[in-house]
Amino acid sequence: MITKSKTIINIILADDHQVVRHALKTLLEKEIDFVVSGEASNGAEVLELLSNGTPADIIITDLNMPVMPGQLLVESLKPYQENLKVIVLSALDSEQHIIKAIKAGASGYLFKNVSPAELIFAIKHTHEYGQYLCAEIAGRFLNRLIAIPHPVIKSNSLNLEFSNRDIDLLRLISEGYTNSEIADKLFSSARTIEKQRQQLISRTESRNTVMLICFAKDHGII
Repeated sequence: MITKSKTIINIILADDHQVVRHALKTLLEKEIDFVVSGEASNGAEVLELLSNGTPADIIITDLNMPVMPGQLLVESLKPYQENLKVIVLSALDSEQHIIKAIKAGASGYLFKNVSPAELIFAIKHTHEYGQYLCAEIAGRFLNRLIAIPHPVIKSNSLNLEFSNRDIDLLRLISEGYTNSEIADKLFSSARTIEKQRQQLISRTESRNTVMLICFAKDHGII
């Protein structure tokens, strides 16, 4: 029997605190499909690593760094972004910093208080699907969208039908559970849950998970 080989994800860590980089490297390299291919204390060192041929699929960067801060690094990586994704891992939690980083080209934004499990999930999700915001950020934006008044409730012009399983999944997503937590509750796998989430996003013609939940609430599905 032929076994499918795992995809190796090469990661460069950029943070001016060596202790932080060491802790991240120790954590990430416990995953058999992660390789920390390089470390840098600022954005300029990241660009130097890339120009010297260091393999990278994901760059995890802080924003506050000397010489070249993370925001400038993200902007400088635009030429590489067809094959390279940038995740900001920062203690800066203002919406201004988040939106500015995403507009500059970051594929993800995580707060430094995320759990190890969410960090690992975020890397895999960003590598496979392209974007990820940590649960705390997604929850903030979702609450803001839900608070926006909708004077007219749109009818379900798509004539979609939702199974009990779909409704359970939508309800759990709206309550802020991660894929792994939902998988435990629905006796499934995190990968299956993510696939079902993406299918619901596609079926409802939503741009992302936040808009999917808004759709479900608008149409009385949850």
